[in-house]
Amino acid sequence: MSSVADHEVERSESILSGPAESREFPDWFRDQQLAAWQQFESLPKPTRKDQGWRFANVGLLDLTPFKYGDTLGEEDRAAILEQSRGLDEVAGRMIFAGDQLIERDVISDQLKKRGVIFQSLERAMVEHAELFRKHFMSQPIILGSAKFAALHQALVSSGTFLYVPRGVEIELPIEIFHWLSGNNTSVFPHLLLVTDELAKVTVIEHFRSVDRHVPGFACGVNDLIAAPGAKVTYVCAQNWADNVIALQMNSTVVDHDASAMSLNLNLGSRYSRFESLSRLVGEGGRSDLLAVAVAKHQQEFDARTLQDHISPHTASDLLYKNALDDRARTIFGGLIRVEPHAHFADAYQKVRNLLLSDEAEANSMPGLEILADNVRCTHGATSGQIDEDELFYLRTRGIPVPMAQRLIVTGFLDEVIQRLNHIAIATHLHRLVEEKFAG
Repeated sequence: MSSVADHEVERSESILSGPAESREFPDWFRDQQLAAWQQFESLPKPTRKDQGWRFANVGLLDLTPFKYGDTLGEEDRAAILEQSRGLDEVAGRMIFAGDQLIERDVISDQLKKRGVIFQSLERAMVEHAELFRKHFMSQPIILGSAKFAALHQALVSSGTFLYVPRGVEIELPIEIFHWLSGNNTSVFPHLLLVTDELAKVTVIEHFRSVDRHVPGFACGVNDLIAAPGAKVTYVCAQNWADNVIALQMNSTVVDHDASAMSLNLNLGSRYSRFESLSRLVGEGGRSDLLAVAVAKHQQEFDARTLQDHISPHTASDLLYKNALDDRARTIFGGLIRVEPHAHFADAYQKVRNLLLSDEAEANSMPGLEILADNVRCTHGATSGQIDEDELFYLRTRGIPVPMAQRLIVTGFLDEVIQRLNHIAIATHLHRLVEEKFAG
C-alpha cells in the first residue's frame, strides 16, 4: 500500500479558466488537451431542442460556479481513506480525491509477473505511451455530450489505467474510488481498461462526496476495450452528494467472441447523465447494459445509449430499471442500430419504471435502426405503480406499508443486480440501495 501526494498544487481557480499549466505531461498529451479546450469552447451549449437532450433540464448545466479543488490536508485525507471501503477482498484499489491519487493498493507480484499493469494515467501515458495513445478517448462521443467530453479531455489530470494481458484472469475485483471534496469543486474521473485476448477482469468504480450537501461537478469518462475472447465486467456505483451535477460517458468496444457487461447504479446527485456507447465490432461479440436508479425528491437521472451492431452474429441486451418517488424524473433515450452486413444480430432493450408518487415522471424513448437482414431485435418501455395486490398480501402478514413498499421496490430492482452473478458486489449494491431508502 502506498500513499501518494505528488502534486501539491493549489488549483482553486474556475474550471472555465482552461487547462492548468502546473502539471508536467508529455508534449503530445498537452497538445491534445489544448485542442480539446478549443473544441469545448467552440461547441454550443446543449438545448432541449437537441434530440440528444430531449426532456433534460439543461438549465442545470451552468459551469460558472465550479472550480478546481484545493490540495487536501492530512485530516481530510485520513477521513477519505477511512470511508473508502466497499468490498472486503479486492485485487487492487485506487483512491482519488479530486485529481489527487491519495492511495494505491499494489496488485500482487504474481499479477505483475504475468504482465498486468495497474497504475495512474500520468504514469501510463509515459511508460506505456503507445498502448495509451491507441485507446485513450479513441471512440466518438455521439450521444450528445461531445462538448463535455472535450472539457474532460482538456482538464483530466489523473485516473486509472488497467491492462490485462492475453489469457490472464484477475479473479478478485479491482476497486476504484473517486471523491468530491469541497464546496463547488470539480472532478474529472477517468478509467482506461484494456484487455488482451482471453483476458478476464471485473472493475467497480465508486463515485462519492465527502459532504452530502455541498454542490459540485463531476465529468467522467471510461473506455473499456474487450479483445477477442475477453470478458469484461464493469460496475459504476454513483452516489454523489445531493447537489452535484454529474456526467459520465462510457464507450465499450467488443471484439469477436468477447463479452462486456456494465451495470450502473444511480443513487446520488441532483442531475446525473450517463451515456453508453457499445460497439460490437467482432463476430460473436456480446454486450450487456444494465442499470438501476433510485430517484427521490427532485433528482433527475438521464440515460442515453447506443447498442451498435457492426459485425454479424453479435448480441446485446439492455435492461434498465428505475424507481421514482416524490418529484423525481428519469429520461431514457436508447437506440439499437444494426449496421449493413451485420446479419443475424440479436438485440434486446427493456426499460421499466416504477412510479412511487403521482408527481414522479419517467420519459422513455427506445428505438431501432435496422440496416441488415435476418436480425432479431425487440425493444420496449413500461411505467407503472406498485401492484396493490402485492402490497395487500404483505400488509395481511403484518408488514407496515413503508416496509412493504421497500420490499417490493428492492425485489423489482434485484433482477438487474443479480444479472452480475457476483455475490460480493451484489451485496454491496443492495446495501447502498437500502441506505438510499433509509435516508
